[in-house]
Amino acid sequence: MHLLQEIDNDLTIGKMVSLNFRAAEVFKKYGIDFCCKGNRLLADVCREKNLDFASIENEVLEKMTGTIPIEEDQYQCMPLDDLASHIQNRHHTYVRESIPILLGYLHKINKVHGEKHPELNEVYLQFEACANELTHHMVKEETILFPAIKQLAQANKLGIKNIKPFFFGTLSNPISMMKEEHSTEGDRFFKITALTNNFTAPSDGCTTYEVAFRKLQEFRDDLFLHIHLENNILFPRALALEIEVCK
Repeated sequence: MHLLQEIDNDLTIGKMVSLNFRAAEVFKKYGIDFCCKGNRLLADVCREKNLDFASIENEVLEKMTGTIPIEEDQYQCMPLDDLASHIQNRHHTYVRESIPILLGYLHKINKVHGEKHPELNEVYLQFEACANELTHHMVKEETILFPAIKQLAQANKLGIKNIKPFFFGTLSNPISMMKEEHSTEGDRFFKITALTNNFTAPSDGCTTYEVAFRKLQEFRDDLFLHIHLENNILFPRALALEIEVCK
């Protein structure tokens, strides 16, 4: 869909969000109501609020277009230090940017719809716990595990052998902890998936309700890819490299 060709005509704010929920993040940033007043044109709202239509239009396009995914075999061939950096720059950044957005959405729909849908409170609590745990988890990876993996990768590139042991022992120690924490958050999202009926908003749900569930599903999907890259590619390759470099 060529969104630029339709915004000036009859594509309403609500319709843009229904076509791609990521547009809602831009509207929220500028205080544009895409829920109760979603039947308006973006150009009209920008004039009313004295906002730069062209700039916001470009932000919407950028948010909706996203990035081109990397093929599986590229992950397998990527140097380990580059792979660790990719995970941190792509997935850790996504988690940090998405947490406050999702907490805001989930708090709002729980407040408005929680009486009829009491499961929303549990969804909020589960995601809040996930957000807290993932935040600490990523710090441990970025300050301990990833630097160690990058050190091994650099040593290998330079042909250095018998490097000094890490202060935590072998990589298997922090990796075992990270994998256990991955399992905990994976199980938590299976609970969230069940509580949300596979992220299906009820018939009486508003646009924010639908956006919250779609964003939550996107977060789940990104998290599972994130965990896959670490558990199944980064960690095994790092353990094998440690044996090679440290022998």
